[in-house]
Amino acid sequence: MLLEMHCHTAEHSSCSAVSAAELLAQVYAKNLHGIVLTDHHYLWSDTELSTLRRAAKVPDHFLVMSGQEVYTPELGDVLVYGATETLPYGTSLKVIRLRFPEAALVWAHPYRKGKRPMAEALLDPLIDGVEIFNSGHSVRENSRGLRDWHREKFTALAGTDTHGASYAGIYPTHFDHPVMGIQELASEIRRGRCRPFFKEIPHAGANTQVTEVTIGTKGADEVRERIIIKEISSAHKWRAAERAFRIMSAIARMGFDSGGYRVPKPIDEDSVSMTLIEQGLRGKLLFDKLLAADLEDGREYIALAAEWLAKLHGCNLRITPDDEFLEKEAIRLQRYLDRFNDVSHRHTRKAREIIEVIKAEERSIKQSYGEFFVQGHGDFHPKNIYIGQDNQDNRATRYVAAIDFESSLVLPRAFDVGCFLAQFRNQFFGSQQILQSYPEELFLDAYLKSSVMPEGDFMRQVELFRARTNMSIAAYLIKVGMGESEDLWRVLVEAERAITHL
Repeated sequence: MLLEMHCHTAEHSSCSAVSAAELLAQVYAKNLHGIVLTDHHYLWSDTELSTLRRAAKVPDHFLVMSGQEVYTPELGDVLVYGATETLPYGTSLKVIRLRFPEAALVWAHPYRKGKRPMAEALLDPLIDGVEIFNSGHSVRENSRGLRDWHREKFTALAGTDTHGASYAGIYPTHFDHPVMGIQELASEIRRGRCRPFFKEIPHAGANTQVTEVTIGTKGADEVRERIIIKEISSAHKWRAAERAFRIMSAIARMGFDSGGYRVPKPIDEDSVSMTLIEQGLRGKLLFDKLLAADLEDGREYIALAAEWLAKLHGCNLRITPDDEFLEKEAIRLQRYLDRFNDVSHRHTRKAREIIEVIKAEERSIKQSYGEFFVQGHGDFHPKNIYIGQDNQDNRATRYVAAIDFESSLVLPRAFDVGCFLAQFRNQFFGSQQILQSYPEELFLDAYLKSSVMPEGDFMRQVELFRARTNMSIAAYLIKVGMGESEDLWRVLVEAERAITHL
């Protein structure tokens, strides 16, 4: 069963602006099974709770109970469930435990304001549990609580710590067995038969363990926290991931942390454990959205993606070293050619000729336009772009976000544009209806309309980087055993056709 374990009423907590009756109604509307009022140093009587139930008009099966939040000298605020008397400010944990041995004591919001509780405190035998999720915690602090719980394996709870009606019931605690009253609830906590209500989905990757975490209950307005935890086992992979995290942090500070154009918010990094935590995104990849969208929505999605890119380029950021572009391109292009050489591919000569043209043109562009290079995405395509909506009933809350910044460099703006166009065609080549419905002019026109005036040969550069992206696609096809497929021949021919326009 799901219970709201931490909330404050206007009647008995000066910090709260919501009445008890409204709290009950809001929590019941969230489809929770009950509520525990935890006013500061106040215990509601059974008579008061019965009167409150009638005023709130909640059904009899909805549990209405009272605990209390008590300030203790040892840990600060502690939630006490099952004491039969109101406890005064400053009562010690030892006194509470001695007077009410059957009560459950839960450390409230221990991570708030950046605090980092020690393992000894989290495992203190005088307490029965720790509130790891709380609306008073930041996303970073909630994620720290989650990591500590997994590491130390104490009993964990969640509590909204409600002081207003709008967010009541968003962080409930799940109890393994039904409870009928406060004493049963205290017993279940003491036995460790409860946990925060959240969803945790692990994804294994090469040298990286990625876990998606969604905390709390769902509503029309997406107020649930979504966290992506990346635990990296390779030092080389850590350097690349930490670099991308740093780039994303700088971009977020330029206005990409909220609104219509976003990146996942970087939350925390720990170089010792090689762990990164970033905000999860609610939405779907542009690739998936286009497969299911009607024409009007699809056109809007593509325009949003183009506008996101133009906004990034318009920031004129230069986060990484300027000379990395040619250095990394030389390595990457050689790697693409090596894929052909390694299998003695019959089209190796054609691949070499195309790659040599690309390398020469990139050097020329760097010499002529290097001062206009900006921090780009480096791998901008429909499977690295999210389309989301904060409120499912309000299209005005729609947003676009880009992910995966490991290839980000200071580069020509045309690089990202050519990459998108080439990858769009390749990813949807098996869905010709998509290519016909959304011609590439949609993306180009939206980008050019939203961007500063590009260089005079911008479209020529776009064709160059279209060819360059096709060579990366060809190398990937060889890697996955599709070197003799029609797809590989197609992308080679398209790359060759693109460079003939130069």
